[in-house]
Amino acid sequence: MNTPAATGAMTGLRVIDLTRVLGGPYCTQILADHGADVIKVEPPAGDEVRDWGPPFHEEDAAYFVGINRNKRSIGLDLASEGGRVVLMKMLETADVLIENFKPGTLDKWGIGNDVLRAKFPRLVHCRISGFGADGPRGGNPGYDAIIQAMTGMIAATGSPESGPMRIGVPLVDITTGLYAAIGILMALSERQRSGLGQFLETTLYETGLAIMHPHTANYFMHGKPPQLTGNEHPNLVPYAIFPTKTDN
Repeated sequence: MNTPAATGAMTGLRVIDLTRVLGGPYCTQILADHGADVIKVEPPAGDEVRDWGPPFHEEDAAYFVGINRNKRSIGLDLASEGGRVVLMKMLETADVLIENFKPGTLDKWGIGNDVLRAKFPRLVHCRISGFGADGPRGGNPGYDAIIQAMTGMIAATGSPESGPMRIGVPLVDITTGLYAAIGILMALSERQRSGLGQFLETTLYETGLAIMHPHTANYFMHGKPPQLTGNEHPNLVPYAIFPTKTDN
C-alpha cells in the first residue's frame, strides 16, 4: 500500500540547495520538513559532513543525517562548465536558490546574481557567508567558534573559575540558518505582490551580534564588555542554579 506524501505549507516550492556543512542545510531542512522539494547539490565527493562521525548510518554520519532529511541529492562539479549547464537547467523550475560559497565565486563562474536576476526574475537567491562581500572582513570565511569569540559569546560563557568557554552547540551556524529561512519566507511573501524575486544575504557575524542579547544592549549603554557570570544573569536576580529539596 502506497501512502501519499504528507503536504505542508511549503508544498509546491522547489529549492536548489548549494550549501554545505551546517547553516545552509539547517535552513533548507526547515523548508523540506514543511513540504518543499529541496534538491541538494553536492560536489562529486559529497558534502564533507557525511564523514563527520562516528556514529554512522550506511556510511553517512549522524551529523549529516541530522540536517539533511527530506531532501533529494545530486552530485555536480560546479567548477566545470557542464556542471553549471545542469544547474542552470534546474533553476528554470526553481523558486529558491541558496548557497554559501565564498562571495564572488558565482560571479567568477559567470552565474552571479546579476546573471541570475536577468535570467530568472522570480528566483529568490539567498547567500550565507561569514562577513558579507564588503567591509573590513568582506569575503573572509567564517566559522561558528570564531564568530562566538568575535561577538563576545565566549567572553560571556563560563565562570571566573572555568574561564571563557565556547557554547556547546554551534549556535551561530544554526541561528544563521534560521534567519536565512525567515528571509526566504519574507522574500517569497513579497514576490506574491511584485512577481519578482530578491537577493538576500545572511552572515554569521551579523547573526552572532544579533543574538547577543542582553549583552550587546548592555555594552552599547554602559560600554562595559560581557563578564563571566556562570549560571547567574547579568541583569537580574534571582537567576541561577540553586540546591533544592527533592524526594528520594
